[in-house]
Amino acid sequence: MSYEAPFAGLKVVDLSQGIAGPYCAMLLAQHGADVIKVEGIGDGDWARTLGTRYGNHSAFSIIGNLGKKSIAVDLKSEAGKQVVWRLIEGADVFLEGFRPGVIQRLGFDYESVAKRAPRLLYVSISGFGQSGPLASRPAMDPVLQAYTGLMNENKGEDGIPHRVPVIVVDMSTALYAFQALSAALYARRDQPRGRYIDVSLMQAATALQSIRLMACTLEGGTMKPGGAPGGVFKIADGWMSLVAFNDRDFRTLCKAMGVPALADDPRFASPADRLANDAALYAIVRLALAAEPWATWTQRLTEAGLMHERLNSYGEFLEQPQVRETGLIQWLHQPDVERAVPIPALPGMLPQADRTPRGTAPVTGQHTTAILAAHGYATAEIEALRAQGIVA
Repeated sequence: MSYEAPFAGLKVVDLSQGIAGPYCAMLLAQHGADVIKVEGIGDGDWARTLGTRYGNHSAFSIIGNLGKKSIAVDLKSEAGKQVVWRLIEGADVFLEGFRPGVIQRLGFDYESVAKRAPRLLYVSISGFGQSGPLASRPAMDPVLQAYTGLMNENKGEDGIPHRVPVIVVDMSTALYAFQALSAALYARRDQPRGRYIDVSLMQAATALQSIRLMACTLEGGTMKPGGAPGGVFKIADGWMSLVAFNDRDFRTLCKAMGVPALADDPRFASPADRLANDAALYAIVRLALAAEPWATWTQRLTEAGLMHERLNSYGEFLEQPQVRETGLIQWLHQPDVERAVPIPALPGMLPQADRTPRGTAPVTGQHTTAILAAHGYATAEIEALRAQGIVA
């Protein structure tokens, strides 16, 4: 065990699919755990088929499976189930992400697994949770964005609610699950038994919106702006984000815009006045900011010490000097992908190296033979399982 690989020696059996469960298990692998991803034969994890496909991979499956080993097993067959039971022997963590009831039908519910591995930590990740009237409904990130109010709060200037295109619910679910699991692994040192950990996309989406949810409840259904002026503004050659809420920043902004007298206008004398007269204020600010390009504004606003930033595309972001200087992005080669892909460095961790196990996401069943051999299967047994279509 070390700071570089604090979970070294831990064995994880990952039956989850999509991105929430797999990303949680990926974080375990990045922290040193031996993660065995159990997938179905053929396409494997359905995340491999989302969006553009690169052979057996998609962007989802690359990010969700870095550092894992993959075995392809027919979970519906009795022989395939026996393979999974063999994998569970000596495991510390088990993850599943099926709809409630499915894992029970497969025979790998918590009660059954805990009988054989009493100290194992068992994580279930679902859409709406394991109980309640919506538990059995299929649910992905967009569904939970709609259900929990996130889409409704994300109205554009057109007044239409929009989905956040980044899968914030799935990603936050993975992070909350990893947090709960890490804490449980710490506590398990003094516990004779493992435990069941229930994490849902609904829980994560709600926790992610804690502040706004509370503020809207207290403020009559709509969270009041933190101040004015602030937001996204059109400039001569693109768009810019700017915040200048307090009196000092507002006065500095007025000077940078070339209208210092605006700060003395009684309509905008205090934060409360600026919010009360925000329509008039924004009409002036938008007109002034639209007159100059980014190069002009970033020079003036940087000298003034004001919070601002250009709205970059992903391509522009990847080319930023700050990104390059801090090593934020590694360009790593992946199976079935013709060129290296950008992988963000995980906060607080050493970056992955190209063409190493930790920096590579396996294709479906890539490690089937090696995993079976490591779990006591003889060569003839492995060949027989493959011939029968039990593994691939």
